[in-house]
Amino acid sequence: MTQQLLTRSADETTPDLPTELDSTSSKLVYLYLRAAGACTVDELQASLDMKKISLYPLLKSLSKKGLVDSEGETYRLA
Repeated sequence: MTQQLLTRSADETTPDLPTELDSTSSKLVYLYLRAAGACTVDELQASLDMKKISLYPLLKSLSKKGLVDSEGETYRLA
């Protein structure tokens, strides 16, 4: 019963996410861009405490899925 309540509470507070997001990191980047609007890789790195070597493949994947657009080093949701 407690597990059901915890699951229900988590589901109620979780924003709708595209089903294409398959990793926790991609969800984190997507949600950050949703909240922040446009930002650079440096801003993502500092805010999310992630390495650029991890961010670039995530952003490329999100872009290929049509979820993120970029202009130079600036990324935003599509």
